Amino acid sequence: MFRYEHRSQPLLPRKLFFLRVGRHVLLALGVMALFLLLGTLGYHWLAGLPLLDALLNASMILSGMGPVDAIASDGGKLFATAYALVSGLVFAFTTGIIISPMLHRAFHSLHVRDSDE
Repeated sequence: MFRYEHRSQPLLPRKLFFLRVGRHVLLALGVMALFLLLGTLGYHWLAGLPLLDALLNASMILSGMGPVDAIASDGGKLFATAYALVSGLVFAFTTGIIISPMLHRAFHSLHVRDSDE
C-alpha cells in the first residue's frame, strides 16, 4: 500500500514526507470513521439507543472516554463489550499508522548518516 525508500536510497524530500504523513493520517481517519459507523449502528440496533445517543456512545468508547448510557439488553451488553475491546485495538492500530512514517524517517536518517561516514 505505502512504499518506503530502501536504506540505500536518500532521505525523502520534506515536501514528499509531509504528503506521506498526510496520506497516513487520512487512512487512520478512514479506519476511525468506519469503526465509528459500525459502533453507532451496533448501539442503535442492538442496544436500542436513538441514533444520536448511539453516535455519542460509540465516539466516547472509541476515544477511550467510556460509555455514556447504561445498556439494558443482553445483546446490547455483549455488543458494548466487544466494541470496547475492539476500540482499544483500533486506537493502537491507528496510532501505529500515524507514527510509522515518522519512525521510518528517523531510522532511515540514521542509515543515511552511517553510509555517509
